[in-house]
Amino acid sequence: MGPKAKKSGSKKKRITKADRLKQLQEEEEKRQKEEEEARVKYEKEEMERLEIQRTEKEKLQKLEAKDLERRNEELEELYLLEACFPEAEKLKRDSRLLSQWKHYTQCDGSPDPSISQEINTFISLWKEEANETFEAVTAKSKLVLNQASTLADLDSGNMEKVIRDENVTLYVWANLKKNPRYRSIRFSETQIGFEIPRILATSDIALRLLHTHYDHVTPLGPVPTAPQEHTSTVTYFGKDEVKSVEAAVSKDLQEEYNEQENESNAVHEEETKVDEQGGIEGQTSSVQEEPEATKYELEMKLLSETVSAAQLLLLENAPEKPYFSEENEVDLCQFTALGGVHHLDILELPPQCKPRKGWMIVEILKEGLQKYTYPPETAEDFETENAFPPIEVMLEVHENVIFFENPVVARWDAEGKHWKTDGISNVSYKSEDRLITFSLETLGPVTLIQDAHVNMPYQSWELRPLDVNKVLLTVTTVFTEIQIQIKENLCMLASIKLNDKKHSSILEEKWMTPVSFIIALKEAGLNIFPTGHSHFYVVINYKLPLVEVKAYRQMALLSSAFAFGWSKWNTVCDSKKVVFQVREHLPKEEPIQNPNWTLLMFSGDRAQSLKINESSDAFSEALKEETEFHSTLYHMVKDFASKEAMKKVRCSNCQFVDSVCHMLLSTRLLSYS
Repeated sequence: MGPKAKKSGSKKKRITKADRLKQLQEEEEKRQKEEEEARVKYEKEEMERLEIQRTEKEKLQKLEAKDLERRNEELEELYLLEACFPEAEKLKRDSRLLSQWKHYTQCDGSPDPSISQEINTFISLWKEEANETFEAVTAKSKLVLNQASTLADLDSGNMEKVIRDENVTLYVWANLKKNPRYRSIRFSETQIGFEIPRILATSDIALRLLHTHYDHVTPLGPVPTAPQEHTSTVTYFGKDEVKSVEAAVSKDLQEEYNEQENESNAVHEEETKVDEQGGIEGQTSSVQEEPEATKYELEMKLLSETVSAAQLLLLENAPEKPYFSEENEVDLCQFTALGGVHHLDILELPPQCKPRKGWMIVEILKEGLQKYTYPPETAEDFETENAFPPIEVMLEVHENVIFFENPVVARWDAEGKHWKTDGISNVSYKSEDRLITFSLETLGPVTLIQDAHVNMPYQSWELRPLDVNKVLLTVTTVFTEIQIQIKENLCMLASIKLNDKKHSSILEEKWMTPVSFIIALKEAGLNIFPTGHSHFYVVINYKLPLVEVKAYRQMALLSSAFAFGWSKWNTVCDSKKVVFQVREHLPKEEPIQNPNWTLLMFSGDRAQSLKINESSDAFSEALKEETEFHSTLYHMVKDFASKEAMKKVRCSNCQFVDSVCHMLLSTRLLSYS
């Protein structure tokens, strides 16, 4: 038997303590080497970062110093450009004087808006005429109701009549048959009508609905309303406020004028002596002309200060929210009445005319038409609680008014002199048919109201040149897109889009002055004009009024050759700065699919181009490379603008610039977007 085979493999070699120590030492040395390399790298990167910061800081300091050096020069040039605002105001005053003269020569009995006594007299007479107007309507109602039997419908046996005027529509229905089955009333060719309870269907009554297409019931709210545009500094605030501002501003200017007057008189005396000694007569005449020129300069300076103060006052927010003591009272700072007022009445049916041998005999009541009390003040004879159910009313929404949400029905409280929402139930609205149905406990004046801030805040906006002294302002909200054209001292509604579809309006293609245009848009339900109380009802991006005013004024100056647009970064920066997009846009250029916008930040005293753009991940105030600081937007865009664009800016019409600025101030795009 042979020898046994050896086992395959060998025993694992054991690591000695010395080898383990050596291995640990090598690992420690490697770790220390890596840490040293990382430390050296960090120190190098830190030194490079600090060097970059130092270089950038030195660069910014140089740019800031350069900006300070030329600030006075830039502000002086801006002051000359902004002379268009007092020039536009002077044109308004001249127009006002001409209007006053025409008014004086016409002698038509209309009042002068600048004379309070004439306005008070006119209002008193107007109230009397208004009463006469309603008396005329009442007389028509009485005439129709007295002859109701001769005008009765063959099917129902009752009478209905519709009388239309330009601003008033009268609906009259007489219950002649007193048939309890005829409880649904519809006026012919309309959807307007009533659903009356059985107790009324069997009574001698008539229903009258007087629809005034204007609102003569709602009292003026706590917000000061803008006066007529022809009054001094009219586009911004009231005449009394203008006088107070002018008095404050002109105090120093008058002293300055007196000093210059004294100096000019002294110079005039010296020149007179020179003339007596054989001087040139032309010198004397030139000195006499100097006071006139100085007076004109001071007048323009006063106008400039007044307009600036007025524009700033327009952006002031009210410090306190209006307080309403009664429950269900409509807050007229939050809501607005649209589509006029519907006066609903139940009348006692007067005696009907009767034919007798070719004559029509009718009993005439001295007291005239009498209102039928429903529900009666005393209901002792009726045991059930539902003996006098509410009356169902169906109204058509006025065709020229837009409701973006379901209308709210409000009734007039004659005792409290305000609108209230109680006593109204079962409200339903069919937007396609523009028909609203509701139930009223007691008939009286009613109106439809809408949140005045339904289109605030705006989602975006753009101001774009169209032609010479003509721009297009586009405001996009949650519900609509409104386009407004502005030229010279006129504005026009260019288009409206609802749900991305064009919507026709009676206001389209009608040029109006800015104040009239704003009022017309509000009355049509297209309110994009915040008031001093709007910040209580809308989440806004508050900006300092002074910064806003300076931005709007300079944007208006540049609007003839530059387009401006909304930026999402405007909500990120603080209240002392505004951010928006700008690009050169000459009217003759072809539309660009993806225009190259420049992002500007403006603080009122400094303008800069930002390094970021709209698609950046985070906001940064870093200055764009190869750009500088400037004290005005005009000089900021001048760095990258063409000569043709700047020429158009300098040649802009003063009334056009003033109108664009007025629209920007009225919409407050930088705070309500």
